Amino acid sequence: MKKYLLALGAVAALMVPQVAGAEGFAINEWSAEGVAMGGARMFAENDAASVAYNPASITKIHGEALKNSVTYLSPHGEYDLYKNNKNIESGKNVVHPGWAGSTFYVKQVNDKDWFGIGAFSRFAMVSEFERSSIASNNAFFSRLNGVSLTPTYAHKFDDKWSAAVGAEINYAGLELQKNIAVGKLGTTQIKGESYALGWNAAANYTFDDKNEIGVVYRSRITHSLEADLKGYGLPGGDVFTDAYGVVTLPDSWSIGYNHKFDDETRVELNATRTNWSTYDALNIKFGAPILGQTSSYADKNWESGWRYAIGVEHKLSDKYAVMAGFAFDEGCIPYDGGDFMVPTGDRKTYSIGARYNDDKQTVAIALGWMDVGSLSFKGGAFDGYDHANTHDSFTKIASISYQRSF
Repeated sequence: MKKYLLALGAVAALMVPQVAGAEGFAINEWSAEGVAMGGARMFAENDAASVAYNPASITKIHGEALKNSVTYLSPHGEYDLYKNNKNIESGKNVVHPGWAGSTFYVKQVNDKDWFGIGAFSRFAMVSEFERSSIASNNAFFSRLNGVSLTPTYAHKFDDKWSAAVGAEINYAGLELQKNIAVGKLGTTQIKGESYALGWNAAANYTFDDKNEIGVVYRSRITHSLEADLKGYGLPGGDVFTDAYGVVTLPDSWSIGYNHKFDDETRVELNATRTNWSTYDALNIKFGAPILGQTSSYADKNWESGWRYAIGVEHKLSDKYAVMAGFAFDEGCIPYDGGDFMVPTGDRKTYSIGARYNDDKQTVAIALGWMDVGSLSFKGGAFDGYDHANTHDSFTKIASISYQRSF
């Protein structure tokens, strides 16, 4: 059974680049328990997903544990386009559900040392709009698939201090499609992938049997993306060439606080600062001219922002528990840096969940609803509109996790 579960976890890890994705950019849905608690899951007991939420907390695992999770995300939203102060088009996104899969393994080496490894998405998105729409001049299909493989070492210094450090092998697969004058001058597709390295570090401090604090840092990761560029239906004929760009995924700081009211109930508070300002431009160079252009430059100038979360966990008995959470993500996209690739504003997520566990296994389920908010942004020179507004946007979330202890 153990070998079978390890093999299943390896398969799940390999599947992640093909299936991960949700409208948005940063992914926090790494386990059903994490979804249920709004992402405030830094101090969980005996949870292998701590590799993602807070590596220093893998010191709370006794023996070995393997965990697999799958999260379903279904984005919905509407938009309006304006030119000369007149509404020239209204529409909605093509509902394009995404799946975020993850797998984690943790082994206690001795009383002081732990090893863990995880495969999960930190950044991913997919958005799609009707190909005949004016919005398609900006983007009618955008996808970023991402997976992080994070080998981690954790050490428990004493009853109060624990810390962890790890490497991150990050995969990014990017695909962008857009029309030129709603297809009258052709369609372009850019598709490529890249691997890059990063690192992370974490520390926990326990004040007493009821209070604990922790901090996690994840480094920025710079991808040098080599891609294939295809232009169809262009006035001078189809073009097949290469393209090159640099994509920097931001670094982040998380700080969390855990309070146990008693043996049954606890609450977590979490704040994460993500340096989205690293996404200052989307610049792509072409190997051959497209309509006389050898590159595409677009200023983004995103702003760094905070994510706040609160999660509550209550044990109904030794085997059953319920959870609830709320998270708020600050909008980071300025008016002159928005697009239909990531049309999101301030996000509010409401979630609930339940868990069953015995000595050897844990099963958890969660449901969430994300109010994606509205976003107004400026149209580009060739987009066909002066400005756009996305509104009535939301994402449905459902997640399930299974953990086996050895």
